[in-house]
Amino acid sequence: MPYRLTPLTSGYRLLAPPRRRLRDRRGRGLRGPAVPRGVPAHRTPSDDFDRAAVEVFAELDAKWHDELLGLDVAVDEIPRMLPRGDDPAEWELVQWPEEVTADGLVPLARLLPSGIDTEGRPTRAQIILFRRPLELRALDDDLREVLREVLIQQVATYLGVDEDTVEDGPGAE
Repeated sequence: MPYRLTPLTSGYRLLAPPRRRLRDRRGRGLRGPAVPRGVPAHRTPSDDFDRAAVEVFAELDAKWHDELLGLDVAVDEIPRMLPRGDDPAEWELVQWPEEVTADGLVPLARLLPSGIDTEGRPTRAQIILFRRPLELRALDDDLREVLREVLIQQVATYLGVDEDTVEDGPGAE
């Protein structure tokens, strides 16, 4: 078998930023966010990522709306699958399946086909974007470009067409 997948349970702790201490430093008052959480102007980095992902997918959906009706897009913090092996030399030989978009050893997105869940209910096909690996690979302002490339590859896999066809639209086939 060319690859093995294993769930990663402690990955969130590895990728999470260090905790900030809120204290009264030098008598200037307690430190806290500039915009409180309850205010509509409060946006977290995950909110910004979600907004960018929706905008990029909306561009593709405008071209392929009828074909993408059965597809959902979800965002997960980190991938729950990583290559497994004791020897780091084995890690270089990992070949991800077609439905996984990866940068070397790190999965960036995954396409889950439609099927039946554990309780016997039908499920829809789903593209899962992994937020932290995508953010780490995006320089300053090119998050939308990275998301666009990953979503084009995932939609092409879902539709069974070439990536150029997905970019050009259904009339270009």
